[in-house]
Amino acid sequence: MGFDKATAVVDGQPLWRRQIATLQAIGPQELFISGRAEGPYEGQGFEVIADLHPGCGPLSGLEAACERMRSPLLCVLAVDLPWMSASFLAKLVQMAGKNGRGVVPQNGELVEPLAAVYPRAIQALVAEHLRSEDYSMQRIIRRAVELGLVEPFALAEEDRALFRNVNTPADLPG
Repeated sequence: MGFDKATAVVDGQPLWRRQIATLQAIGPQELFISGRAEGPYEGQGFEVIADLHPGCGPLSGLEAACERMRSPLLCVLAVDLPWMSASFLAKLVQMAGKNGRGVVPQNGELVEPLAAVYPRAIQALVAEHLRSEDYSMQRIIRRAVELGLVEPFALAEEDRALFRNVNTPADLPG
């Protein structure tokens, strides 16, 4: 990207603020950012949770969030998914609340683990994967499904666009 993608602007807002607004729209019990303490959100009134094992990708962020969370479910939203909607996340949260397990969208053979809902009980599995240096979110979700911690949710064709992410400046709208 050449710069911190959290600062990329979409519809007049930096991505990190856009994602905060999306999460706030679903009325969370608690809200925090998993990321670098010195990120663009520093000093902006949000609690920032640093990775417990830096350099291990999103799995380390999930570990830190599980360590910090007080509610039974954790709704995760990556900063680089600007087309994600609050209504879609609310649907995942509602499903997880009903079944008592996490819900991870599935797009064909792959899961979309960075806009999903996880139970606090996934923390031990996350720690196990980090200890074994297996940082693959795909593999941990497959294992979590086997253990009954999460269930996959098949994406409808019209929801697939919500998962288009931003990895280069060319991916930004406009």
